[in-house]
Amino acid sequence: MLQINDLAPDFTLVNQKGETRRLSDYRGQYVVLYFYPKDNTPGCTTQACTYRDAMPLYEKNNIKVFGISKDGIKSHQKFEQDFELNFDILSDEELDVITAYDVWKEKNMYGKMVFGVQRSTFVVDPEGKIAHVFIKVDPKLDSELVLKSILG
Repeated sequence: MLQINDLAPDFTLVNQKGETRRLSDYRGQYVVLYFYPKDNTPGCTTQACTYRDAMPLYEKNNIKVFGISKDGIKSHQKFEQDFELNFDILSDEELDVITAYDVWKEKNMYGKMVFGVQRSTFVVDPEGKIAHVFIKVDPKLDSELVLKSILG
């Protein structure tokens, strides 16, 4: 598990518009990486909409937000359109980044053990180090807690 002050694993992923995003390109500013299980599901939609609604405050403070799931670009495009999302959602179908951040976990779904993304958020500081880690986050409170952790 990544710890505070660890160097955040760099990555290159594609967003919902097919544009490449590389974590290291955002050095010099805070970056929020929130990992979520699946597009267009109740908890994930709630979480995405809280980030969407708080985006003016994130932008005002030069904080970049990336939502990351294993869903493909077409799913991300629909998710963006359905909920008017105003930030990048990145596709990690190969689970490379999800695995690097150690959020691919065995979970109990209705009595059946399955693997999936553990809802988790990482704040990367301007030097590229992990500043905050939030595991098993509440979708309703995640964005607010993240902002408080950065802005005080």
